[in-house]
Amino acid sequence: MTGVLVTGGTGKTGGELVRLLRGRGVPVRVASRNPADGDPDAIRFDWADPATHQAALAGLDRVFLVPPVQSVDPMPAVGPFLAEARHLGVRKVVLLGSAIPLAPRAPELAAEVRAQPGGVVLRPSGFMQNFLSPHPLGRRIRRDGEIRTAAGDGGIGWIDTRDIAATAAALLSDHDAVPGGRRDYLLTGPQSLSYPEAAAIITAVTGLPVRVVRVRADEQTAQLQADGIPAGFAAILAAADAGVRAGHDAEISTAVLDLTGRPPRTFAQFVEEHATR
Repeated sequence: MTGVLVTGGTGKTGGELVRLLRGRGVPVRVASRNPADGDPDAIRFDWADPATHQAALAGLDRVFLVPPVQSVDPMPAVGPFLAEARHLGVRKVVLLGSAIPLAPRAPELAAEVRAQPGGVVLRPSGFMQNFLSPHPLGRRIRRDGEIRTAAGDGGIGWIDTRDIAATAAALLSDHDAVPGGRRDYLLTGPQSLSYPEAAAIITAVTGLPVRVVRVRADEQTAQLQADGIPAGFAAILAAADAGVRAGHDAEISTAVLDLTGRPPRTFAQFVEEHATR
């Protein structure tokens, strides 16, 4: 059997990737902690339970890899999984990373994936879907009409998760070598926008006044903890916003167009589509 194991298969990116691969006739196995009863391709998969890993991988030759969510160190779970994938003959692994490395060992994980046969790292910039509830950013916009951030006027190459999924689908639709041997792709939308610029677009499109409140990184950490994010990961996210303020997430790439043949969605298009949600 050949096909794609989609870890995080019920998430925003993974769920869309499953839909796209099925539309192309690619066999998929949908891995999640709570598999859907009515989906014959669903399988239980838990990063904290290594006993679920081999069964999820068995018989497949490609993997879409979403590391443990909100983990400050994904390597203890993902490292043995990658070794098992090699042992079972997996020929392509596509990792969902991030433009600004979040966990301290994220660069180590990316290097481990690139060392895999057919290993590719996708490094998307900020998700447009973060502006929707139930994400804490989206909830605060809806509830309070504000964005609280330590990012200042730094730009972010906001990308729709559907465009991330489309690039992953392009790479995973066959088991041949990666195009041109390239192992790393920065994924962004078509423009870099600061939070004030994003807020202005939301206000213009929806009529909902959205203001930006500038906070320190320690204040943002406390705010994220209050939103239910574990302390260690909250500090990592606040540090990432500080990196945005320093200009570390403003680069724009053409990878979505290069891999899918169509340009990524703009932030204004995204807001128009979700204006009533």
